[in-house]
This record gives sequence, C-alpha cells and structure tokens, in this order.
Amino acid sequence: MITLLEHNTPTIAAEIYEVFQASYQIEAQLIGTSSFPPLQRTASDIAQSQTMFYGAKIDSALAGVIEIEYGKKQLSINSLTVSPDFFRRGIAGQLMRHVLTTFEIEHAVVETASVNMPAIELYKKHGFVQFKCWTPSHGIEKVALQRRF
Repeated sequence: MITLLEHNTPTIAAEIYEVFQASYQIEAQLIGTSSFPPLQRTASDIAQSQTMFYGAKIDSALAGVIEIEYGKKQLSINSLTVSPDFFRRGIAGQLMRHVLTTFEIEHAVVETASVNMPAIELYKKHGFVQFKCWTPSHGIEKVALQRRF
C-alpha cells in the first residue's frame, strides 16, 4: 500500500533515512564512488524537507520511498529508493505509477547518474526520455529525463 508519509515526524524521518541509506549505498557501488551526495543526507534533513514523500509498505516495513515536488502541474522526482530487502518486486514501478496518476501533471522530470541503467530503464518504461547530460561539481555524470503529458 502506498501512502503519503509524515516525514516531519522523527520516527518516520528515521525510517525514510534507513531506506535511503541502504539503497543509496548500493547505488554508490554501482556508480563506483565512495563519496555519494545522497548518503550525506540525515534524518533531520529529511524531517525538515519541504518536499513530499510517499512510501510503499509491505507488512509493517517501509519497502520503498519516492520523494517529489509538485506545483503548477510540474512534478519533480527527487528520490526513488527501494530497500534492498524488497528489490525486484515492482515497488519502484508502483511508486512511479502512484505519483504519475495522483497529480494533474503536464511535465515531469527526474535526474540520476548516467551509469544507473536500472533507474534509467525504469523511467523510460514510464514514458520518460533523456534530454540532458552533464557532470556537476561532485564529479558524477548525470542525466535528466522528462515526460510530457
């Protein structure tokens, strides 16, 4: 079941943090870096965020999280993570479908590392197309994908 998470609650922020840490450690290995900016984010940072977080729970465990910003029919996907305990169960796709159908959207964007082929394939499966590639100051080449509705 996918629900809006009350991320400003310390226990919920801590749950989100745990999923982020477990998932982003694997992504950092995939990218080949030991200095991955998402791993530096704290539970306090999450609790203070102005974004929205939706979570997929299996039994009582938080299996996956999608973090978004929405306004003026524009959707930005800031994070999409799945706990390694729940990989390959379609959770990322469920979270994507949920946000893409919950809001009235004209344009959606997402960014990821250019070598993160599992994420890129997921976004393409949901109608996103690559429109930009660049290397920010942290040195990890990124791609941006968008979808128009």
